[in-house]
Amino acid sequence: MIKDKESPIRSCHFVYIVALVFGTIIQFSDESEFVVDMSKTSLVHVPKDLPPNTKVLDLSQNNISELHLSDVSFLSGLKVLRLSHNRIQGLDISIFKFNHDLEYLDLSHNQLQKISCHPITTSLKHLDLSFNDFDALPICKEFGNLTQLNFLGLSATKLEQLDLLPVAHLHLSCILLDLEDYYMKENKKESLQILNTKKLHLVFHPNSFFSVQVKISVNSLGCLQLTNIKVNDDNCQVLLKFLSELTGRPTLLNFTLNHMETTWKCLVKVFQFLWPKPVEYLNIYNLTIVKSINEEDFTYYKTTLKSLKIEYVTNEVFIFSQTALYTVFSEMNIPMLTISDTPFIHMLCPQEPSTFKFLNFTQNALTDSVFQNCDTLTRLETLILQKNELKDLFKTSLMTKGMLSLETLDVSWNSLEYDRRNGNCTWVGSIVVLNLSSNALTDSVFRCLPPRIKVLDLHNNRIRSIPKDVTGLETLQELNLASNSLAHLPGCGILSSLSILIIDYNSISSPSADFFQSCQKIRSLKAGNNPFQCSCELREFIQSVGQVSSDVVEGWPESYKCDYPESYKGTPLKDFHVSELSCNTALLIVTIVVPGLVLAVAVTVLCIYLDLPWYLRMVCQWTQTRRRARNVPLEERQRTLQFHAFISYSEHDSAWVKNELIPNLEKEDIRICLHERNFVAGKSIVENIINCIEKSYKSIFVLSPNFVQSEWCHYELYFAHHNLFHEGSDNLILILLEPIPQNTIPDRYHKLRALMAQRTYLEWPKEKGKHGLFWANIRAAFNIKLRLVTENDDVKG
Repeated sequence: MIKDKESPIRSCHFVYIVALVFGTIIQFSDESEFVVDMSKTSLVHVPKDLPPNTKVLDLSQNNISELHLSDVSFLSGLKVLRLSHNRIQGLDISIFKFNHDLEYLDLSHNQLQKISCHPITTSLKHLDLSFNDFDALPICKEFGNLTQLNFLGLSATKLEQLDLLPVAHLHLSCILLDLEDYYMKENKKESLQILNTKKLHLVFHPNSFFSVQVKISVNSLGCLQLTNIKVNDDNCQVLLKFLSELTGRPTLLNFTLNHMETTWKCLVKVFQFLWPKPVEYLNIYNLTIVKSINEEDFTYYKTTLKSLKIEYVTNEVFIFSQTALYTVFSEMNIPMLTISDTPFIHMLCPQEPSTFKFLNFTQNALTDSVFQNCDTLTRLETLILQKNELKDLFKTSLMTKGMLSLETLDVSWNSLEYDRRNGNCTWVGSIVVLNLSSNALTDSVFRCLPPRIKVLDLHNNRIRSIPKDVTGLETLQELNLASNSLAHLPGCGILSSLSILIIDYNSISSPSADFFQSCQKIRSLKAGNNPFQCSCELREFIQSVGQVSSDVVEGWPESYKCDYPESYKGTPLKDFHVSELSCNTALLIVTIVVPGLVLAVAVTVLCIYLDLPWYLRMVCQWTQTRRRARNVPLEERQRTLQFHAFISYSEHDSAWVKNELIPNLEKEDIRICLHERNFVAGKSIVENIINCIEKSYKSIFVLSPNFVQSEWCHYELYFAHHNLFHEGSDNLILILLEPIPQNTIPDRYHKLRALMAQRTYLEWPKEKGKHGLFWANIRAAFNIKLRLVTENDDVKG
């Protein structure tokens, strides 16, 4: 979120080279057969089996010692050739005469001592011969024809003023000059004229004190980089003299010192030397301070310097004056200062109103005491204090109180916490961008924010939710809450201006479906990589995502996947589908109940129409009767039996008995006992009834309204109930010839009422088609062979 306001003109770090190399790779990497990478493979010669259509060939970091025409002549389409870090000692330029498309040739870090000059393809844009063993600069007159050449890397141990004359007319972007092995003869000053280049990079020996006294003049130089500068108090003046010619040009805007070892006194002299120069951007990387740090005089002249950047500082002085060190930097009259990756534990507040607009103290050891009660940084617009040792957010807010122009504050990667007991935060009202990421902040941080904040970064903290009673966030437009512990997707009730929300890598399982309705101004939502629970609640969120523009939900659909249940784990949300029926309880109930009721009504109507209950009941009775008959021992049933059945009926029902019941039973060889033909003369009616019942296997009672009115029928029923039911209740067969309403049965006939309520009876069907099943049920009761006893003196056969 914090944008670097430093110079768009960067140090001479081979910007063009990187662009050319990677641009070429990107151009041809779509088809892998165009790119051949055989670096670090211990090759001793160029392979002969390279694909003829190779366009990018990397043979760097091998043991190749020779190059021949046949090695590359068949690669007619070759554009990039890397041969750096090998053992090549000689080079004949003519080996590339068939490589007409060659644009990039890197032969640096070899053992080249000489080259044989020949015409070379004019398409060459990058030629690197640096870090070799040349005595003089390896320049061929044929190089003057390389009109497209942008980068030229060279090395030499001695220099002549007109060494670069063959390429003087070329407009180069960058020249790299390796002077690691350069030596100068005593009492001889050398010079070198470089006519046209925008960037010049000079590399010196890393372990030798700077002693180069060559005079180098460059026209229209815009960027200068010196690498491996080792100076002390004695030879500091040698360095300044060397720089005097190079830095005097008004076109030089960017100056970089890389890998510099110096005393504090010499470093201050370099600053003082450059202060009145036209340089606008001064960069020092990998700085080592040795010997001592004492207070040095420094005059802050009016300067064109806009930015000083110092990165990666090693301080080998352990006892020194803190004030002497920090004062030089705090009082600088420049707009932008960066001191990062250093052991600085403090930074002084400027004594006078400062010109600083941009301060970057990344990765130092600054504490909460920095810039407290500082009222001289009124012009400061951007302050970066990330990766320090800040711990109290309340004190951080107090620090900004006097920074009246501060708009951007980055205090990420600290150990900041906020405890409301310390008091309310006091921020300067001008802050609009605040980076509090990677700290130890909790939900309470929302009660300690600048009043006009627009961009807020809180990712990688310990936040679980946004308190609903928070106020003062009406101006917030961009909020980053990634990598926290939020369980819910926040709405925009208190974030009325929110347009960008980043909330991925949290604990959100069921984001709210009405998020987009709540956040009408949202332009970008990044909520992927959460443990989504694929359920009905999530279904509504997925539908709402489909209704917004595809540009709004970032990372959709690849970053949005189900985490639970296990069966859906890893499934993209866009592929998760669940029916409306399973998610709508009311609809589900209606869907189940209504068809159930319709089915029940249909079955009921069908049963009534087809008499299905009657059929089922008769089949059930028949089955039960068959089962009971099989379970009763034959010997027990045969001990005194003379008849299969005794029939009790009303005389008013005799016609049915004689015409229907008896013929259907006797044709099945069922022996029937009837009172009119089997009662013994001379015995009482009661005695005959009991005798017939006892000597019959079954007793059949034909029930009807007439039966209820018959006194003798009830006697027979009474005796059958009392005499037989103590032996088993399966010997009684009730046939309902006509319906008998319960209210028509007299109270004194409670046994009939009880039997009809408790026992199952066979109902005589009126429909003729049902008679067959009725008789089958009757016969099932007698489906057993009995040896009947005949006693002529008691019963007539």
